[in-house]
Amino acid sequence: MKTYEENMKELESIVSQLESGNVPLSEMVALYEAGQKLAGACQSQLDAFEAKLSTSSEQLGGMSHG
Repeated sequence: MKTYEENMKELESIVSQLESGNVPLSEMVALYEAGQKLAGACQSQLDAFEAKLSTSSEQLGGMSHG
């Protein structure tokens, strides 16, 4: 599994290619679809990290009040 940073780097590359306008339409569609998948993977990774932080914060909060 790729790291968040690896996924973001690949996504940035795809965005640059799409913004350049030098890509044939058929390739643009494939790049767009790949970008959507990468964006989804990045969001899932961020959500998982946020949940982990939230759980850790709750555990630490409980320790300081206990």
